[in-house]
Amino acid sequence: MADEANPYESLQEQIDDAAAYLDVEEGVIARLKAPERVLETNLTFERDDGSLETVRAYRSQFNGDRGPYKGGIRYHPGVTRDEVKALSGWMVYKCAVVDIPYGGGKGGIAIDPGDYSAAELERVTRGFATELRPFIGEDRDIPAPDVNTGQREMNWIKDTYETLENTTAPGVITGKAIDSGGSAGRVEATGRSTMLAARETFDWLGRDIEDATVAVQGYGNAGSVAAALLDDLGATLVAVSDSSGGIYDPDGLDARTVKSYKAETGAVSGYETAEAITNDELLTMDVDLLVPAALENAVDAELAVDVSADVVVEAANGPLTPDADDVLTERGVWVVPDVFANAGGVTVSYFEWIQNRQRFHWTEERVVDELERIITDAFEGIIDAYEQNELPNLRTAAYVVALRRVVNAYEQGGNWP
Repeated sequence: MADEANPYESLQEQIDDAAAYLDVEEGVIARLKAPERVLETNLTFERDDGSLETVRAYRSQFNGDRGPYKGGIRYHPGVTRDEVKALSGWMVYKCAVVDIPYGGGKGGIAIDPGDYSAAELERVTRGFATELRPFIGEDRDIPAPDVNTGQREMNWIKDTYETLENTTAPGVITGKAIDSGGSAGRVEATGRSTMLAARETFDWLGRDIEDATVAVQGYGNAGSVAAALLDDLGATLVAVSDSSGGIYDPDGLDARTVKSYKAETGAVSGYETAEAITNDELLTMDVDLLVPAALENAVDAELAVDVSADVVVEAANGPLTPDADDVLTERGVWVVPDVFANAGGVTVSYFEWIQNRQRFHWTEERVVDELERIITDAFEGIIDAYEQNELPNLRTAAYVVALRRVVNAYEQGGNWP
């Protein structure tokens, strides 16, 4: 397991790799490798016992050439300035590769939410929303959920913003509960796009996904939804893991039953008669499809040598270090990159934003159909770029597509002081 790779440096290396295949001025590429601004703030909030605690929080607005900044807010003790900068950059290219009119942003608070009560989390969330108030808005910067946040936190941010602004602006944030202006299909969106990316890749490779064995690292929302939807396609889920460890059953695991077990116990470990395995054992398991769905840097170059999957579909952001990517490319392992595979979340967030602006709700069927159209169209664009430009891997192809769109938007707008 790697933990030393700087995610911001990884992002910049990925951009450079793709830029080598484009005729773009070096100064433009340099501009597209750094955020436009980063808010770094201390949040002081009251604990339930009356004491005060101060935590660090960030919001990075990476690039707005194609539209308002867009990206989630995560609560995790490992949140850093560089991590948030990297995540906001990945959002720029994620939105561009699926061709939705957003830029990229990302935020985070360096806390472990498990250490706080709901009331304490509400206070720190509303404090963060107050700090973000001058920087966000329906046409400016639109946050969303990320690691360890969800509808509850988004509802608090929306309410804080609307109260302080004395307005009604449901489109200021996405990932809300349905009754607070959320969209049908949003909770499942990231996992659904991961499934669609896997399905399209297997079809392109001439393989039947019904015969595929699958291992999923990280069994939160994205991982568990992807597992269930792949199960629905007929694939066999043989291993899953979370921070507690992993489980393995060569005869197959029921994805939804494992999810229910985790909801009851807080972990996948100890599930029925499944064999206990380590996270590294899962990542190097001999399966047809590996889905890393946890945090960044799950696979480094050393571990990549032992990865035995034929296809890796990244449900998480940045789960492979650039060196690991190089190793897997040399070994002929197909890696479907995060900026495409997990773009379902931001795509359905876009649908939610549209619904909020129009004050008109879509049916879940419409959301699912529109998402499938966007993901399948984006896959065709990536494959066209890969084949026409003789690119080394699908990640470079995705960045070539995305960079072209961002560069075009920038050049069409012009540069002025």
